[in-house]
Amino acid sequence: MGRLVARTLVELCITVGALIVLLTCYLLFWTDLAADQAMAGELSRLQQQWDQPRTTVAPAPSASAPIGPAPGPSATPSALAYPPDQAFAVLYIPRFGRDWKKPIIEGTGVTDLQKGIGHYTGTAEPGQVGNFALAGHRRTWGNPFNDFPLLRPGDRIYVDDGHFWYVYRLDRTPLRTLPTDIGVLDPVPPESGYTRPGSYLTLTTCDPAWGHSHRLIEWGRLVSTTPVSAGPPRGLSG
Repeated sequence: MGRLVARTLVELCITVGALIVLLTCYLLFWTDLAADQAMAGELSRLQQQWDQPRTTVAPAPSASAPIGPAPGPSATPSALAYPPDQAFAVLYIPRFGRDWKKPIIEGTGVTDLQKGIGHYTGTAEPGQVGNFALAGHRRTWGNPFNDFPLLRPGDRIYVDDGHFWYVYRLDRTPLRTLPTDIGVLDPVPPESGYTRPGSYLTLTTCDPAWGHSHRLIEWGRLVSTTPVSAGPPRGLSG
């Protein structure tokens, strides 16, 4: 009887160990491979869309514009500004590497964050007066924000929506907070240090790297808007 129990325990340990190895392989390798393919597909689709003839679009009000009510509907961003679950822009963060670029997907659901950086639906559009808020995985699914703690004040963040380059400058080191702290997505986030309306950027990810008990938050403000036809901004053009 004792031998049977011992054999059963050994077999159970072997099975559990095998499952742990398989889970680790899934998290470390398969999700990254799937995410890389999905992101490449979104970037390709977006570029094909941009290559089609299109009309000229006026730039959104910038942070350097006089403070006051934004003209027209841009003061209240539409919850359906972009097709859900699809890429509408490209994000560049040089701090994460010279070739780091990711598609920005409309939405922050599970499948959205598996193929790019998610845009919180209902927050501002790039360059618009308000808070352009984004979320990305720290680990798994391509590890896009794995180096989030390396962000520093003065870092430039670049957004290309096919019409304009929007350049944001970070103003602080990352803040650690709870997932329930939804004020970080406000048009003027209380903890950001900003005190009046402007064109702001919020980046969010999980903390610790392999957990989700807290969030890391980074904020920046719009410093320039230039047409795509003028070429990449100086910080990206070498």
